[in-house]
Amino acid sequence: MREITIAIDAMGGDHGPHVTVKAALNLLRREPDINIVLVGLEDALRAELQSHRQNVGTRLRIHHASEVVTMDDPLPVALRVKKDSSMRVTADLVKRGEADAGVSAGNTGALMAISRFVLKTLPGIDRPAIATPLPSRKGLTYMLDLGANVDCTAEHLYQFGIMGSALASAVEHAERPSVGLLNIGEEDIKGNDVVKQAGELLKASSLNFKGNIEGDDIYKGTVDVVVCDGFVGNVALKTSEGLAKLMADQLRFEFKKNLVTRLAGLIALPVLRAFKRRLDPRRYNGASLLGLNGVIIKSHGSADVFAFEQAIVKAVEEVRGGLLRRIAEQVGAHGAAYEEGDLA
Repeated sequence: MREITIAIDAMGGDHGPHVTVKAALNLLRREPDINIVLVGLEDALRAELQSHRQNVGTRLRIHHASEVVTMDDPLPVALRVKKDSSMRVTADLVKRGEADAGVSAGNTGALMAISRFVLKTLPGIDRPAIATPLPSRKGLTYMLDLGANVDCTAEHLYQFGIMGSALASAVEHAERPSVGLLNIGEEDIKGNDVVKQAGELLKASSLNFKGNIEGDDIYKGTVDVVVCDGFVGNVALKTSEGLAKLMADQLRFEFKKNLVTRLAGLIALPVLRAFKRRLDPRRYNGASLLGLNGVIIKSHGSADVFAFEQAIVKAVEEVRGGLLRRIAEQVGAHGAAYEEGDLA
């Protein structure tokens, strides 16, 4: 197995080096074929490494970046002013081939804009999309777009289907991942014109397209890949996160009501812990910026050490699974079919 180098924007997120450095060190201990480049303010990174009694070496190095993109920085500042930011340098390392992938917990809009400017998009892809796995009854369901593209054409949704299928193939090793189009009903006549047209394109393709699906199908595991525009996807994701928090809060409240419910809670503790582990959002941290000419993973800004480590693992999995090659091959195959008139 070949060595893989991951560039980490160590200054990004709510906690910066306190989380990113520790997560990187944890991964290095577990994965002997992984190299890490910590990108950021060198003095701060060296101080953090020293607090863990670690130093740079053959598998861990520091690449100094003199600026940091904050969560409040406007896009023009992040993109045009802070050209030596840890986020920008991380993308540059991926572009130059000094890193196989980049990971950042920084500003999502800035990361997408910088990554698209530096790496460009793969041939045949008009817009990058944000994709992430969600837990379902049957394992994981990959959903895209989750906020990068609010207004989409039918062709964009079709491309999301291709990229989502390639992602599921690369990471889950599924031979022909099933793809569903998120809609307000299963019937072909449902939805707006864009969704209907996208359905026709997906149906005529060689993707394993299962047709329209509804919101409850996401967590049923009806399909491996759920396609939607960024507006719908982001609303669905944030609604799901809110519902999960509500359920956890309500369970905690009910079990603390009185002595009887507290005793019931103690009896049910093993089940509750297993339930919590299964749905722990930290396990699924790390969204893929698909369609770029490079692997970039966006971690949640508030990620702790465990969650950020999962984002790094996701970058490693996408590199090992040949994600970029798979997308390029599928885009090429579907593009040829389109030109021949099969998808016209």
